[in-house]
Amino acid sequence: MKALHDQLAAQGVHSLLVQFTDIHGVARGKLVPLTHLDDVLAIGAGFSGPSIWGTGLARTGARSEYYARGIASTAQALPFMPGVARIVGEGFVAGEPFDACPRQVLARQAARLAHKHWTLQVGIEPEFFLLKREGGRWRPADDLDRLDKPSYDLKSLVRQAPFLTQLSDTLQRCGLDVLQIDHEDAHGQYEVNFAFADALASADRLMLFKLAAHAVAEQRGAVFSMMAKPFVDQPGSGMHCHVSLWEGKGDNARNAFAPHRADGSLDTETLLSPIGRQFVGGVMAHAAALTALAAPTVNSYKRLTVGESITGTTWAPAYVAQGYNNRTALLRTLPSRFEWRAPDASANPYLMLAGLIAAGLDGIDRGLDPGPDCADDLFALSLAQIRERGIALLPQNLAEAIDALEADAVVTGALGDTLTREFVALKRDEALAYARHVSDWELERYATAF
Repeated sequence: MKALHDQLAAQGVHSLLVQFTDIHGVARGKLVPLTHLDDVLAIGAGFSGPSIWGTGLARTGARSEYYARGIASTAQALPFMPGVARIVGEGFVAGEPFDACPRQVLARQAARLAHKHWTLQVGIEPEFFLLKREGGRWRPADDLDRLDKPSYDLKSLVRQAPFLTQLSDTLQRCGLDVLQIDHEDAHGQYEVNFAFADALASADRLMLFKLAAHAVAEQRGAVFSMMAKPFVDQPGSGMHCHVSLWEGKGDNARNAFAPHRADGSLDTETLLSPIGRQFVGGVMAHAAALTALAAPTVNSYKRLTVGESITGTTWAPAYVAQGYNNRTALLRTLPSRFEWRAPDASANPYLMLAGLIAAGLDGIDRGLDPGPDCADDLFALSLAQIRERGIALLPQNLAEAIDALEADAVVTGALGDTLTREFVALKRDEALAYARHVSDWELERYATAF
């Protein structure tokens, strides 16, 4: 790898940030001098396995060591850390790919697609808050961001332009194609859209985005947050995924979700091909289990409810439905692609995409039909009306989602035994700790009530 070494050295790089992702979707890693690039690529940077969330590794013996083995194609100089290049690492234990490494989990599902000459192309749209802590409370970093309907507010966008333009410039210098940035539907909330890429590359880029955004915000005295729902009266942060399945490679690749007529021409009157509808059918069939991966915290379920906010809606799905350009449904179907709206900003991108692939492939294998398109504004219907239409409800709390995950052999099969066991145990502990917590709301309501 002398060529890569020389290329990085010519950019002023002296150290590698060997980065991997833990089970919670948090970036971890260490700095390694560039002179040890060959070791990072061949063996990996070493870590104490049991010190990493979700490995379940022993404290002694050969299987107590976790190695993040670098992937050469991901090496990228970091503008916010002069002299340092990030390189994505995959987990290895005892010289073998580690089954509970989130990136390896996604790589296994990507390999299933590759066996069929398919790749999943994903455009991830992360929403986030820019916050500050003041008087013991979290608040939007922009004190003047107070509109009742702040979506696309240009005044706040101008006030936060120094942060947003620096973030955009940083991401583009890291090779990410930034399509647009806007003010979202809550105070202090923004969204960055990237060009789509294959599932593994999209997840790697999302982790790079988080590293950059944390660093740039901290430099400016603010806090970058991907908490699902920080404020009770405002919409939460989603991480919507635009999804399509492609067959072949390079210039010969074609969108397998694109519908065609018998003569080979594009059918502009139909949204999705039969394979596309079957993939959607699989996602709907496994929607409850996927919610545990897409909405992985107790806070996530304060977002996945239908109710009023200062803007009039939460924009987060609560019902298992699909329909053309329907932002109130779980799946918003569009020409030759669909948007999965369940994921929130706290989701581990590798795990949620691995589960999505497994569910979609199951839909194709079983020829599942997603049913009729839903054109209703689901937020405007009562629960009784939802039930009359036979529309299922997504899990409404983390414990319920984990139950659904444990019962779903397709999704847990994609995660593997080790990661499923660790994820379920950690999330059940989180749900129990939350259930036992006594909040200020409870004290105010009950302390003197009886």
